[in-house]
Amino acid sequence: MSTDINALEKRIETLEAKNAFQDDVIEQLNQEISIHQASIAELKENMQLIANRLKDSSPSTILKPEEEPPPPHY
Repeated sequence: MSTDINALEKRIETLEAKNAFQDDVIEQLNQEISIHQASIAELKENMQLIANRLKDSSPSTILKPEEEPPPPHY
């Protein structure tokens, strides 16, 4: 009977140690995710700024069909 209790205590201690380790890993992963989310948000903002600057900086070199000059044979 005593050996059964000792075996159960060891199993519980092992489970508690694994649980503590998993909690630590989960917390580290949450911190990494937060860092990556902030980086992604900053990159999206920068991309939007670049896209806006490109739109504002130079007119498009592609003409609309009605603005195209007629072909040379006309």
